[in-house]
Amino acid sequence: MTNIHWLGTGLSAIPGLKMLIENGHSVLVYNRTVEKAIKALSDVKGDYQVFVFSLQSLEENVAAGDIVVSMLPGNFHVPVAELCLSVNAHFVSSSYISDEMRALNDAAKEKNLCFVNEVGLDPGIDHSMSHALVDDYKNSPKFSANNEHSFLSYCGGLSDIPNDFCYKFSWSPLGVLKALMSTSVSIRNGDVYRVTKPWESVELYPLPMPWGEDEFEVYPNRDSLPFIDQYQMDDGLKIKQFVRGTLRYKGWKNAWGDIFSEVDTLDASIAEARLKEISDDLWDRYSYKDGEVDRVILTVELKVENDTEVVWHKQYLMDTRGNDNGSAMAQLVSCSVALAVEAVIGNEISSGVTAAPHQSKLVTRWLDQAEDISDHFVLIDHLN
Repeated sequence: MTNIHWLGTGLSAIPGLKMLIENGHSVLVYNRTVEKAIKALSDVKGDYQVFVFSLQSLEENVAAGDIVVSMLPGNFHVPVAELCLSVNAHFVSSSYISDEMRALNDAAKEKNLCFVNEVGLDPGIDHSMSHALVDDYKNSPKFSANNEHSFLSYCGGLSDIPNDFCYKFSWSPLGVLKALMSTSVSIRNGDVYRVTKPWESVELYPLPMPWGEDEFEVYPNRDSLPFIDQYQMDDGLKIKQFVRGTLRYKGWKNAWGDIFSEVDTLDASIAEARLKEISDDLWDRYSYKDGEVDRVILTVELKVENDTEVVWHKQYLMDTRGNDNGSAMAQLVSCSVALAVEAVIGNEISSGVTAAPHQSKLVTRWLDQAEDISDHFVLIDHLN
Protein backbone atom coordinates (compact mmCIF):
# COMPACT_ATOMS: atom_id res chain seq x y z
CA MET A 1 0.00 0.00 0.00
CA THR A 2 1.17 3.53 -0.79
CA ASN A 3 1.85 5.52 2.36
CA ILE A 4 0.95 9.20 2.50
CA HIS A 5 3.26 11.42 4.57
CA TRP A 6 1.36 14.58 5.59
CA LEU A 7 3.65 17.32 6.89
CA GLY A 8 2.00 19.96 9.07
CA THR A 9 -1.31 20.16 10.92
CA GLY A 10 -1.79 23.91 10.86
CA LEU A 11 -4.94 25.93 10.29
CA SER A 12 -5.36 25.00 6.61
CA ALA A 13 -4.47 21.31 6.89
CA ILE A 14 -6.95 19.31 8.94
CA PRO A 15 -10.08 18.76 6.76
CA GLY A 16 -8.10 17.31 3.84
CA LEU A 17 -5.97 15.20 6.17
CA LYS A 18 -9.12 13.77 7.76
CA MET A 19 -10.56 13.13 4.30
CA LEU A 20 -7.60 10.95 3.30
CA ILE A 21 -7.66 8.97 6.55
CA GLU A 22 -11.43 8.46 6.38
CA ASN A 23 -11.11 7.36 2.73
CA GLY A 24 -9.02 4.43 3.92
CA HIS A 25 -5.50 5.62 3.10
CA SER A 26 -2.49 4.87 5.29
CA VAL A 27 -1.23 8.26 6.54
CA LEU A 28 1.85 9.20 8.51
CA VAL A 29 1.32 12.64 10.06
CA TYR A 30 4.23 14.89 11.02
CA ASN A 31 4.06 17.98 13.18
CA ARG A 32 6.50 19.86 15.38
CA THR A 33 4.08 19.38 18.27
CA VAL A 34 2.79 15.81 18.35
CA GLU A 35 0.16 16.63 20.98
CA LYS A 36 -1.37 19.26 18.71
CA ALA A 37 -1.67 16.81 15.82
CA ILE A 38 -3.16 14.10 18.03
CA LYS A 39 -5.75 16.55 19.38
CA ALA A 40 -6.68 17.73 15.86
CA LEU A 41 -7.31 14.12 14.80
CA SER A 42 -8.94 12.91 18.01
CA ASP A 43 -12.31 12.32 16.33
CA VAL A 44 -10.89 10.44 13.33
CA LYS A 45 -10.81 6.66 12.99
CA GLY A 46 -8.44 5.11 10.50
CA ASP A 47 -4.91 4.05 9.70
CA TYR A 48 -2.64 6.88 10.80
CA GLN A 49 0.43 7.48 12.96
CA VAL A 50 1.85 10.75 14.30
CA PHE A 51 5.54 11.70 14.37
CA VAL A 52 7.59 14.72 15.38
CA PHE A 53 8.49 16.51 12.16
CA SER A 54 12.05 16.75 10.95
CA LEU A 55 13.60 15.97 7.60
CA GLN A 56 15.43 13.15 9.32
CA SER A 57 12.25 11.53 10.67
CA LEU A 58 10.63 11.86 7.26
CA GLU A 59 13.63 10.28 5.55
CA GLU A 60 13.57 7.37 8.01
CA ASN A 61 9.94 6.57 7.19
CA VAL A 62 9.38 7.42 3.53
CA ALA A 63 9.81 4.77 0.86
CA ALA A 64 9.84 4.65 -2.93
CA GLY A 65 6.37 5.22 -4.37
CA ASP A 66 5.08 7.01 -1.27
CA ILE A 67 3.51 10.47 -1.47
CA VAL A 68 4.73 13.38 0.65
CA VAL A 69 2.36 16.31 1.23
CA SER A 70 3.95 19.56 2.41
CA MET A 71 1.56 21.83 4.30
CA LEU A 72 4.58 23.54 5.81
CA PRO A 73 5.80 27.12 5.25
CA GLY A 74 7.05 27.66 1.71
CA ASN A 75 10.74 27.57 2.56
CA PHE A 76 10.41 23.85 3.39
CA HIS A 77 8.95 22.77 0.03
CA VAL A 78 12.14 22.49 -2.01
CA PRO A 79 14.18 20.65 0.66
CA VAL A 80 11.28 18.21 1.11
CA ALA A 81 10.95 17.77 -2.67
CA GLU A 82 14.70 17.14 -2.96
CA LEU A 83 14.39 14.48 -0.28
CA CYS A 84 11.54 12.94 -2.30
CA LEU A 85 13.81 12.81 -5.34
CA SER A 86 16.49 10.98 -3.37
CA VAL A 87 14.07 8.23 -2.24
CA ASN A 88 11.82 8.14 -5.36
CA ALA A 89 8.69 9.50 -3.66
CA HIS A 90 6.01 11.79 -5.07
CA PHE A 91 5.43 15.34 -3.75
CA VAL A 92 2.29 17.49 -3.36
CA SER A 93 1.83 21.07 -2.12
CA SER A 94 -0.73 23.85 -2.45
CA SER A 95 1.89 26.56 -3.03
CA TYR A 96 2.96 28.39 -6.18
CA ILE A 97 5.76 26.78 -8.16
CA SER A 98 9.01 28.57 -7.32
CA ASP A 99 11.97 28.74 -9.69
CA GLU A 100 13.80 26.32 -7.39
CA MET A 101 10.91 23.85 -7.53
CA ARG A 102 10.65 24.19 -11.31
CA ALA A 103 14.34 23.32 -11.59
CA LEU A 104 13.51 19.82 -10.29
CA ASN A 105 11.24 19.07 -13.27
CA ASP A 106 13.69 17.10 -15.41
CA ALA A 107 14.92 14.99 -12.51
CA ALA A 108 11.34 14.21 -11.43
CA LYS A 109 10.37 13.25 -14.98
CA GLU A 110 13.40 11.04 -15.35
CA LYS A 111 12.32 9.12 -12.24
CA ASN A 112 8.62 9.18 -13.25
CA LEU A 113 7.70 11.11 -10.12
CA CYS A 114 4.79 13.54 -9.75
CA PHE A 115 5.67 16.85 -8.08
CA VAL A 116 2.23 18.47 -7.96
CA ASN A 117 1.84 22.09 -6.80
CA GLU A 118 -0.81 24.83 -6.88
CA VAL A 119 -3.63 22.48 -5.89
CA GLY A 120 -5.22 24.43 -3.03
CA LEU A 121 -7.68 27.31 -3.30
CA ASP A 122 -5.74 30.17 -4.88
CA PRO A 123 -3.76 28.77 -6.51
CA GLY A 124 -5.82 25.65 -7.13
CA ILE A 125 -9.58 25.86 -7.47
CA ASP A 126 -9.13 29.11 -9.40
CA HIS A 127 -7.02 27.18 -11.92
CA SER A 128 -9.81 24.60 -12.32
CA MET A 129 -12.39 27.32 -12.93
CA SER A 130 -10.08 28.98 -15.46
CA HIS A 131 -9.45 25.76 -17.39
CA ALA A 132 -13.18 25.02 -17.45
CA LEU A 133 -14.07 28.47 -18.81
CA VAL A 134 -11.36 28.47 -21.48
CA ASP A 135 -12.29 24.96 -22.63
CA ASP A 136 -15.98 25.88 -22.72
CA TYR A 137 -15.27 28.96 -24.82
CA LYS A 138 -12.88 27.22 -27.22
CA ASN A 139 -15.50 24.56 -27.88
CA SER A 140 -18.26 27.11 -28.52
CA PRO A 141 -19.28 28.48 -31.95
CA LYS A 142 -18.22 31.95 -30.75
CA PHE A 143 -14.56 31.00 -30.55
CA SER A 144 -12.31 33.06 -32.83
CA ALA A 145 -8.74 34.26 -32.59
CA ASN A 146 -10.02 37.62 -33.89
CA ASN A 147 -12.02 38.22 -30.71
CA GLU A 148 -10.73 40.26 -27.77
CA HIS A 149 -10.52 38.37 -24.49
CA SER A 150 -10.80 39.71 -20.95
CA PHE A 151 -9.94 37.36 -18.10
CA LEU A 152 -10.39 38.32 -14.43
CA SER A 153 -9.76 36.11 -11.40
CA TYR A 154 -10.14 37.40 -7.84
CA CYS A 155 -10.05 35.55 -4.52
CA GLY A 156 -10.49 36.83 -1.00
CA GLY A 157 -10.24 35.29 2.43
CA LEU A 158 -12.62 37.43 4.49
CA SER A 159 -14.29 37.54 7.88
CA ASP A 160 -17.92 36.47 7.80
CA ILE A 161 -18.96 39.75 9.41
CA PRO A 162 -17.06 42.84 8.18
CA ASN A 163 -15.26 44.85 10.86
CA ASP A 164 -13.80 48.36 10.95
CA PHE A 165 -10.54 47.06 9.43
CA CYS A 166 -12.37 45.15 6.67
CA TYR A 167 -10.18 42.12 7.37
CA LYS A 168 -9.18 39.47 9.92
CA PHE A 169 -6.04 37.36 10.15
CA SER A 170 -6.01 33.58 10.53
CA TRP A 171 -2.19 33.49 10.61
CA SER A 172 0.67 35.97 10.95
CA PRO A 173 -0.05 39.31 9.22
CA LEU A 174 3.63 39.56 8.27
CA GLY A 175 3.11 37.73 4.97
CA VAL A 176 0.27 40.06 4.01
CA LEU A 177 2.39 43.11 4.83
CA LYS A 178 5.33 41.86 2.75
CA ALA A 179 2.99 41.14 -0.16
CA LEU A 180 2.04 44.82 -0.16
CA MET A 181 5.64 45.55 -1.14
CA SER A 182 5.63 43.16 -4.11
CA THR A 183 5.22 44.25 -7.74
CA SER A 184 2.24 42.90 -9.68
CA VAL A 185 2.13 42.43 -13.46
CA SER A 186 -1.08 42.08 -15.48
CA ILE A 187 -2.60 43.16 -18.79
CA ARG A 188 -4.96 46.14 -19.03
CA ASN A 189 -6.38 47.40 -22.31
CA GLY A 190 -3.93 45.22 -24.22
CA ASP A 191 -0.82 46.58 -22.49
CA VAL A 192 1.38 45.20 -19.73
CA TYR A 193 0.45 46.91 -16.46
CA ARG A 194 2.99 46.96 -13.61
CA VAL A 195 2.10 48.05 -10.09
CA THR A 196 4.64 48.46 -7.30
CA LYS A 197 2.08 49.67 -4.76
CA PRO A 198 -1.06 47.51 -4.94
CA TRP A 199 -3.16 49.96 -2.93
CA GLU A 200 -2.80 52.46 -5.77
CA SER A 201 -4.62 50.11 -8.16
CA VAL A 202 -7.59 49.21 -5.96
CA GLU A 203 -10.90 49.46 -7.80
CA LEU A 204 -14.54 48.64 -7.15
CA TYR A 205 -15.72 45.31 -8.53
CA PRO A 206 -19.45 44.51 -8.61
CA LEU A 207 -20.35 40.85 -8.16
CA PRO A 208 -23.69 39.52 -9.46
CA MET A 209 -24.39 37.41 -6.37
CA PRO A 210 -27.93 36.01 -6.59
CA TRP A 211 -27.97 35.56 -2.79
CA GLY A 212 -27.25 39.23 -2.18
CA GLU A 213 -24.12 41.35 -2.07
CA ASP A 214 -22.95 44.34 -4.00
CA GLU A 215 -19.47 45.73 -4.56
CA PHE A 216 -16.06 44.63 -3.37
CA GLU A 217 -12.59 46.08 -3.80
CA VAL A 218 -9.99 44.27 -5.90
CA TYR A 219 -6.38 44.73 -6.89
CA PRO A 220 -3.85 42.72 -8.96
CA ASN A 221 -1.18 40.67 -7.22
CA ARG A 222 1.91 38.72 -8.26
CA ASP A 223 2.76 38.22 -11.94
CA SER A 224 -0.34 37.20 -13.91
CA LEU A 225 1.40 36.78 -17.27
CA PRO A 226 2.69 33.18 -16.91
CA PHE A 227 -0.89 32.02 -16.41
CA ILE A 228 -1.86 33.04 -19.95
CA ASP A 229 0.16 30.04 -21.09
CA GLN A 230 -0.98 27.85 -18.20
CA TYR A 231 -4.64 28.47 -19.11
CA GLN A 232 -3.86 27.81 -22.78
CA MET A 233 -4.76 31.33 -23.88
CA ASP A 234 -1.41 31.99 -25.56
CA ASP A 235 -2.21 30.40 -28.94
CA GLY A 236 -2.78 33.59 -30.92
CA LEU A 237 -5.65 34.97 -28.84
CA LYS A 238 -5.94 38.75 -28.48
CA ILE A 239 -5.74 39.56 -24.78
CA LYS A 240 -7.48 42.77 -23.76
CA GLN A 241 -7.32 42.13 -20.02
CA PHE A 242 -5.69 39.42 -17.95
CA VAL A 243 -5.68 39.94 -14.19
CA ARG A 244 -5.30 37.60 -11.24
CA GLY A 245 -5.79 39.43 -7.99
CA THR A 246 -7.12 39.80 -4.48
CA LEU A 247 -10.65 40.62 -3.35
CA ARG A 248 -11.52 42.57 -0.21
CA TYR A 249 -14.60 44.10 1.38
CA LYS A 250 -15.56 47.55 0.15
CA GLY A 251 -13.82 50.12 2.36
CA TRP A 252 -10.62 48.07 2.74
CA LYS A 253 -8.42 50.68 1.03
CA ASN A 254 -9.52 53.44 3.38
CA ALA A 255 -9.36 51.21 6.46
CA TRP A 256 -5.75 50.30 5.68
CA GLY A 257 -4.70 53.85 4.75
CA ASP A 258 -2.32 54.31 7.69
CA ILE A 259 -0.70 50.92 7.00
CA PHE A 260 -0.12 51.81 3.35
CA SER A 261 1.40 55.16 4.26
CA GLU A 262 3.88 53.61 6.66
CA VAL A 263 4.82 50.72 4.35
CA ASP A 264 5.40 53.22 1.55
CA THR A 265 7.85 55.29 3.58
CA LEU A 266 9.69 52.57 5.52
CA ASP A 267 13.45 52.95 5.68
CA ALA A 268 15.04 49.77 4.33
CA SER A 269 17.40 49.54 7.31
CA ILE A 270 14.52 49.09 9.77
CA ALA A 271 11.85 47.68 7.46
CA GLU A 272 12.03 44.07 8.68
CA ALA A 273 11.85 44.98 12.35
CA ARG A 274 9.09 47.54 11.89
CA LEU A 275 6.97 45.18 9.77
CA LYS A 276 7.26 42.62 12.58
CA GLU A 277 6.03 45.23 15.08
CA ILE A 278 3.09 46.14 12.85
CA SER A 279 2.33 42.46 12.33
CA ASP A 280 2.26 41.73 16.07
CA ASP A 281 -0.07 44.68 16.68
CA LEU A 282 -2.44 43.65 13.90
CA TRP A 283 -2.50 40.08 15.18
CA ASP A 284 -3.48 41.29 18.66
CA ARG A 285 -6.27 43.47 17.29
CA TYR A 286 -7.61 41.61 14.27
CA SER A 287 -6.92 37.88 14.53
CA TYR A 288 -9.76 35.37 14.55
CA LYS A 289 -11.06 34.46 18.00
CA ASP A 290 -12.53 31.10 18.95
CA GLY A 291 -15.92 30.62 17.35
CA GLU A 292 -15.53 33.35 14.73
CA VAL A 293 -16.40 32.30 11.18
CA ASP A 294 -14.37 33.02 8.07
CA ARG A 295 -15.58 33.48 4.50
CA VAL A 296 -13.98 32.85 1.10
CA ILE A 297 -15.14 34.43 -2.14
CA LEU A 298 -13.65 33.32 -5.45
CA THR A 299 -14.69 34.55 -8.87
CA VAL A 300 -13.24 33.77 -12.29
CA GLU A 301 -14.64 35.54 -15.35
CA LEU A 302 -14.00 35.35 -19.09
CA LYS A 303 -15.59 37.96 -21.35
CA VAL A 304 -15.13 37.87 -25.14
CA GLU A 305 -15.81 40.79 -27.48
CA ASN A 306 -15.87 41.26 -31.23
CA ASP A 307 -15.94 44.87 -32.47
CA THR A 308 -17.15 46.00 -29.02
CA GLU A 309 -20.01 43.48 -29.03
CA VAL A 310 -19.89 40.93 -26.21
CA VAL A 311 -20.25 37.52 -27.87
CA TRP A 312 -19.40 35.18 -24.96
CA HIS A 313 -19.35 35.93 -21.23
CA LYS A 314 -19.36 33.41 -18.38
CA GLN A 315 -18.30 33.64 -14.76
CA TYR A 316 -17.77 31.23 -11.87
CA LEU A 317 -18.72 32.57 -8.46
CA MET A 318 -18.13 30.73 -5.18
CA ASP A 319 -19.04 31.93 -1.68
CA THR A 320 -18.08 29.73 1.28
CA ARG A 321 -18.31 30.14 5.04
CA GLY A 322 -16.67 28.12 7.77
CA ASN A 323 -18.75 25.51 9.59
CA ASP A 324 -18.42 22.48 11.87
CA ASN A 325 -16.12 20.82 9.32
CA GLY A 326 -13.54 23.61 9.65
CA SER A 327 -12.86 27.07 8.33
CA ALA A 328 -13.80 27.84 4.74
CA MET A 329 -10.14 28.39 3.92
CA ALA A 330 -9.02 25.11 5.49
CA GLN A 331 -11.66 23.03 3.74
CA LEU A 332 -11.11 24.53 0.30
CA VAL A 333 -7.32 24.36 0.49
CA SER A 334 -6.71 21.01 2.14
CA CYS A 335 -9.52 19.00 0.54
CA SER A 336 -8.23 20.09 -2.88
CA VAL A 337 -4.78 18.89 -1.83
CA ALA A 338 -6.32 15.57 -0.80
CA LEU A 339 -7.87 15.20 -4.27
CA ALA A 340 -4.43 15.73 -5.81
CA VAL A 341 -2.97 13.00 -3.61
CA GLU A 342 -5.66 10.57 -4.71
CA ALA A 343 -5.10 11.54 -8.35
CA VAL A 344 -1.40 10.72 -7.98
CA ILE A 345 -2.31 7.35 -6.46
CA GLY A 346 -4.63 6.75 -9.42
CA ASN A 347 -1.87 7.57 -11.95
CA GLU A 348 -3.98 10.43 -13.29
CA ILE A 349 -1.31 13.15 -13.17
CA SER A 350 1.75 13.46 -15.41
CA SER A 351 5.24 13.13 -14.02
CA GLY A 352 7.42 16.17 -13.44
CA VAL A 353 6.74 19.47 -11.72
CA THR A 354 3.14 20.42 -12.51
CA ALA A 355 0.38 22.75 -11.33
CA ALA A 356 -3.33 21.98 -10.90
CA PRO A 357 -4.35 19.59 -13.68
CA HIS A 358 -6.19 20.83 -16.76
CA GLN A 359 -7.70 17.51 -17.88
CA SER A 360 -11.49 17.81 -18.07
CA LYS A 361 -12.16 14.81 -15.82
CA LEU A 362 -9.96 16.15 -13.03
CA VAL A 363 -11.18 19.73 -13.41
CA THR A 364 -14.75 18.50 -13.01
CA ARG A 365 -13.79 16.50 -9.91
CA TRP A 366 -12.14 19.54 -8.31
CA LEU A 367 -15.09 21.83 -9.06
CA ASP A 368 -17.66 19.28 -7.86
CA GLN A 369 -15.89 19.05 -4.52
CA ALA A 370 -15.62 22.85 -4.24
CA GLU A 371 -19.36 23.08 -4.88
CA ASP A 372 -20.04 20.48 -2.17
CA ILE A 373 -18.03 22.51 0.36
CA SER A 374 -19.44 25.91 -0.61
CA ASP A 375 -22.60 27.65 0.51
CA HIS A 376 -23.05 29.05 -2.99
CA PHE A 377 -21.42 27.93 -6.22
CA VAL A 378 -22.74 29.12 -9.57
CA LEU A 379 -21.71 29.40 -13.21
CA ILE A 380 -23.27 32.54 -14.61
CA ASP A 381 -23.91 32.96 -18.33
CA HIS A 382 -24.22 36.71 -18.71
CA LEU A 383 -25.75 36.42 -22.17
CA ASN A 384 -28.56 34.02 -21.23
